[in-house]
Amino acid sequence: MRPFDLRLLRAAPEVRGPVAALTVVAGAQGVAAIALAFALARLVTDVVSGGDWQRSAVWVVATFTVRAGLGVLVERVGASTSHRVSAGLRRRLLARWLTAPAERRPDPERASTLAVQGASAVEPYAARFLPALVAGVVVPVLAVGALVVVDPLSAVIVVVTLPLLPLFAALIGRETQDDTMSRWRALEQLAGHFGDVMRGLPTLVSYGRARRQVEVVRAVSEQHRTATMRTLRVAFLSSSALELLASISVAIVAVTVGLRLTHGSMTLHAGLLAILLAPEAYWPIRRVGAEFHAAADGATAVDAILTELEPATDCPTPRDAAAPTPHGGAISRGVVDAEGVAYAYPGSDRLVLDDVSLVAGPGLTVVTGESGAGKSTLLDVVAGLRMPTQGRVSTAAVHYVTQRPFLPDGTVGEALRLGAARELTDAYLLSALGRVGLAEFVSGLPDGLDTSLGDDGFGLSAGQRTRLALARAVLSTAPVLLLDEPTAHLDDESAARVRDLVRSLADDRCVVAATHSSDLVAIADEHLHLAGSLAEAVTA
Repeated sequence: MRPFDLRLLRAAPEVRGPVAALTVVAGAQGVAAIALAFALARLVTDVVSGGDWQRSAVWVVATFTVRAGLGVLVERVGASTSHRVSAGLRRRLLARWLTAPAERRPDPERASTLAVQGASAVEPYAARFLPALVAGVVVPVLAVGALVVVDPLSAVIVVVTLPLLPLFAALIGRETQDDTMSRWRALEQLAGHFGDVMRGLPTLVSYGRARRQVEVVRAVSEQHRTATMRTLRVAFLSSSALELLASISVAIVAVTVGLRLTHGSMTLHAGLLAILLAPEAYWPIRRVGAEFHAAADGATAVDAILTELEPATDCPTPRDAAAPTPHGGAISRGVVDAEGVAYAYPGSDRLVLDDVSLVAGPGLTVVTGESGAGKSTLLDVVAGLRMPTQGRVSTAAVHYVTQRPFLPDGTVGEALRLGAARELTDAYLLSALGRVGLAEFVSGLPDGLDTSLGDDGFGLSAGQRTRLALARAVLSTAPVLLLDEPTAHLDDESAARVRDLVRSLADDRCVVAATHSSDLVAIADEHLHLAGSLAEAVTA
């Protein structure tokens, strides 16, 4: 858990400007603090000695105003920077996971924790801790430099005692790091269990086991609460220790200055400056310690997120394929070439696919086999969602319709336009819906295309979800379409319509469909049958 990780600037270049602005403003605030100490010392000296105190008072007001204004600016820049850092890291995390094979994606509980709580925890880290860190580096150096000129003895005292603060903060911080990691693991466990309960809630309710999960969630929540309170106790201990050390150090400076003033070996102006500058040397480090504990979750989250964003170097790239390129209105002809593909799920030695080869050009290629033979897994590998254990896969840009297509929490129109590379009019959307037999259904909804769907298409039947996803495939410009059981969950009339649609799509694209339907096999150009982990080509 580092105070500041330079990987942040490399992983998210868009935050370099805001972080640089935050550094400059926080540094300027530190300079204003030193200038205010000089102005106050001069004002008091002029008042006591009968000098031009009005002019000194103007300088005090001016420097105080500048310092206050810089303080407000630091808060605003910090808030803006924190939002941009948090949003930038969340976007990059989601983009990495959406384009990564399943083997390189984290567990759902860790993913949800990092993308939601983790990215949110970065905000106080960037808004409060980073400005304090800049001040903790700049202000003590300026204060000691000024003390060297004004009172070398006070400078020596500060230089000797100042390192004690970060030393004690580091010692206590080690304990905080362990507690924070424990709390983070408890949060991941809570998020994972809660997600599992929510996904399985209909089944739990059906068997009358839902209420029992309340106690389980309560127990996991108690673990998280206990870890949080332990972290807070250590944080309060750290703040108290730093306050005590700083107070003792400033008191030593004040005593030595007072004795020399009493004996007349030091001027009033120099004594006031020493007493005003000494706290400025300790205060930023105390603030760094306090803000670090307040933003400990953010520091841990930054480390975890940046580790997640690091390029994977532990295994070779599984694809020998040109990078997908954006397409315009014209649809180019695509090809799929998979050679000697083998795949075993993570944590298992059993090969779901073993030496499977698939060559598909424009037209319809169907993949058949018993349930569990690896049809869906093969499509996942071709789509790049999974990395083959062995073999090579080459393909152009693909559009993949899975057995349970994803539908965003939005309107019907937004679900159809998801990922579209061009502007799509309502008339074009209704035309696509007509090809899958949903135009009449959608037109009859209260708001038509603007009708809101529930989360993940809640309220639609399995067949309607599939046909809506097929309409999205019609609108896609990808040259390769992968369809997993496109006629499942459909009545005979709808299944016949979908078969006609698939056949028409195959006229100018490469369509690969996994299916149990003999009717779909009958209209295919090529046929690959999977028998367990074996594959055999069947002449269509």
